[in-house]
Amino acid sequence: MASAEPPFTIGIEEEYLLVDIESLELAEAPDALMRDCTAELEGQVSPEFLQCQIEIGTKVCASISEAREDLKRLRSSVARHAGKYGLAPIAASCHPFADWKKQHHTDKERYNDLKRDLGGVVRRMLICGMHVHVGLPDRESRIDIINQLTYFLPHLLALSASSPYWQGDDTGLASYRLTIFDNLPRTGLPPRFSGWAEYERSVQAIIDLGIIEDSSKIWWDLRPSAKFPTIEARICDVSPRMETTLSLAALIQSITRRLWRLKAANQRWRIYDNFLTAENRWRAQRYGVSGGLIDFGKKELVDFAYLLEELVDLVREDAEVLGCIKEVEAARAIVVSGTSADRQRRAFEDGIQAGDSRENALKAVVRHLIEEFHADL
Repeated sequence: MASAEPPFTIGIEEEYLLVDIESLELAEAPDALMRDCTAELEGQVSPEFLQCQIEIGTKVCASISEAREDLKRLRSSVARHAGKYGLAPIAASCHPFADWKKQHHTDKERYNDLKRDLGGVVRRMLICGMHVHVGLPDRESRIDIINQLTYFLPHLLALSASSPYWQGDDTGLASYRLTIFDNLPRTGLPPRFSGWAEYERSVQAIIDLGIIEDSSKIWWDLRPSAKFPTIEARICDVSPRMETTLSLAALIQSITRRLWRLKAANQRWRIYDNFLTAENRWRAQRYGVSGGLIDFGKKELVDFAYLLEELVDLVREDAEVLGCIKEVEAARAIVVSGTSADRQRRAFEDGIQAGDSRENALKAVVRHLIEEFHADL
């Protein structure tokens, strides 16, 4: 008897930076702002590690259209309440010119523990990400699909890239966020496990030693959620535009269903060693959608636009069943117009061409990010 199809529900978490509307510098969230947001959003908003950050999470959504409604409500609420205090949220993985040494961490037990355990490394965590949960109740399926979905993580990273600047410098990377995040332990591509039992034994080994209290301190690019019966894709930079977030979430949901169908048919996507997948991860981190990725079957570099067309064709049936084919196909626009990293660089160059100083051109990038946050609301 064929196993029942999982729900493939969706949950989206986003981290935002708060900036002063006048100076465009980072600003700490006032206690009153957090109270206002908490009162309206009922457990869907929380402080993050740094006081200049705020995190939101959608409800468990049955579809991308449902996720759009909830995400729009969350983004709109944060922006409205922030505005009362002269602040604005931006959804970029790095602030273009902020200095991490001037930021303060949130006085909360979990974050105090992180500061104690991780030392100077965690102080530089002036970065924001986007996480997508997809419902998969069966634990063995979670591990099996994580093993296969790892191949597609570089594709998702390339599309999401939104962190070209760090402390006022153009890093030359599309996603500098990962350069910072990868300094933490238990990050990067997920190891390959034979099944849930091996995963559980491995995690329990370091829990028993008191190194971590639970699997929420494992920060791989893709993991079984510590709290929910889901797989959690954590590879993506946070996206300034809400519709880009939804396009990425639709791709993750559709790929998950496609891989589950392969499993149900006693088939699977080819699994490559992490050494090879990591090379594509680096290319996505460095170039976004402009440098191409390695097709290991063809043994050649392939233009990203071509790879995306292959991916859309691969998941088309699944996206249609899930009701998100429009959002999946919208990923093509990212390749055509560029990632957020590309658009931020254009905003900077426009400022320089207009005669702005470097400082003011970087501020123009922040204004651009504020505008993009509000574009789809």
